[in-house]
Amino acid sequence: MIERAFSATERDAVYRVIRERRDMRHFSGGTVEPELLGRLLQAAHQAPNVGLMQPWRFIRIQDADLREQIAQLVEQERRRTAEVLGERKAQFLELKVEGIRECAELLVAALPDGRERHVFGRRTLPEMDLASLACAIQNLWLAARAEGLGMGWVSLFDPQALGELLRLPSDARAVAVLCLGPVHAFYERPMLVEEGWATERPLSELLFTNHWGES
Repeated sequence: MIERAFSATERDAVYRVIRERRDMRHFSGGTVEPELLGRLLQAAHQAPNVGLMQPWRFIRIQDADLREQIAQLVEQERRRTAEVLGERKAQFLELKVEGIRECAELLVAALPDGRERHVFGRRTLPEMDLASLACAIQNLWLAARAEGLGMGWVSLFDPQALGELLRLPSDARAVAVLCLGPVHAFYERPMLVEEGWATERPLSELLFTNHWGES
């Protein structure tokens, strides 16, 4: 065994939660206890991040009217997206793309204002703030799955419209609407695979050696 490795049981749990994480769209209502929600958000807060800038802000949506307004923004973008999908429009409109009204907790993940001050690790790759926020969201996702809760990342919205709705500073940016809560069951495979929208590609097609396209 490699020194300082976790035990076999612990390693199996880590790989299992990665393997069984799903982007959930179907929720069963219910609630998320405050202590549990705190653990999940703390897991997100422990994500790796460039220059220790911690570029994540989470907004917990508790107002029912505000939740409905967010749902309407997503619905508007869903229909706009359908219009540019051509022959797949009808198939797309049959997909369930969010669980905003049904989930127990609704969060919005955003990049903060003042990000231009952080140069460490971002001088040539300014998008590393977004990559860091994505790591936080992934931490939250995996922790939720380990706790038996589902989570879905909704990206069908106009960031400016959502920012205005949530009164974000002008240089902050909404990145994700996160649906979180109990589910009746987790999908056996990614929902888009189960619905026939897409197929997964094997790792062997995405792994190169030394140069692009060389396997």
